[in-house]
Amino acid sequence: MEKSNVFSTRFLVMAVTFIVCLITSNFFVPRLWQVAGLPLQLSGAVLLFPVSYILNDCITEVYGYRKARFVIWLAFILSAFVALMAQFVCWLPEPLQDGSKPVAESFNSLFAMVPKTTAASLLAFLVGSTVNAWIMSRMKVRSGGKLFGVRAILSSVGGELADSLIFFPIVFWGVMPLNAAFQLALTQVCAKVLYEIVILPLTAWFVKYTKRSEGVDTLDTGISYNPFKISEIQ
Repeated sequence: MEKSNVFSTRFLVMAVTFIVCLITSNFFVPRLWQVAGLPLQLSGAVLLFPVSYILNDCITEVYGYRKARFVIWLAFILSAFVALMAQFVCWLPEPLQDGSKPVAESFNSLFAMVPKTTAASLLAFLVGSTVNAWIMSRMKVRSGGKLFGVRAILSSVGGELADSLIFFPIVFWGVMPLNAAFQLALTQVCAKVLYEIVILPLTAWFVKYTKRSEGVDTLDTGISYNPFKISEIQ
């Protein structure tokens, strides 16, 4: 199939959803919850963040590493923008009405963590998503486009592991013991990968459907995997 030289509606929907999942998950990170009465806990972001990795797999598989790299950097920039605006809003003066002050305090208590969470998330996300896309793309070239399920899971393991081992120690530094933060990171990786294994049949169907309807199935031969070549999207 020929490589696409345009941004289709489906690609834009996938890219926007990918970005929204990343930004929204940053608000869910501080909310920890216990897993089924076990001595394990997860972040609320686990309910949403795996979707971004599934979409990363889909975009890389159909449109190629270069478009995935572009979407990853776009998500990075927009997430940083949201974190910056959240900090500015927290710095605004208090409201005039006494009844509004508790609301402002609650808002600040939630969004004051967003810059720290996003700073850690941006570094972890950039590394994790790039690793995920790189593994997915390189394995596709070596397998001749076969074994999508295997590639999707292995790329997610690599990406999620890199992401979580960077993110959780930074976010929870000084909040919990370092070994507890690493335990949380590994638990999170297992939960996210299990999530993606369960939904893999739907992911595989969606990829096949998208390739057929878009007429696109990109094989990344002879491209640069330099993560900083953002402008090289075709």
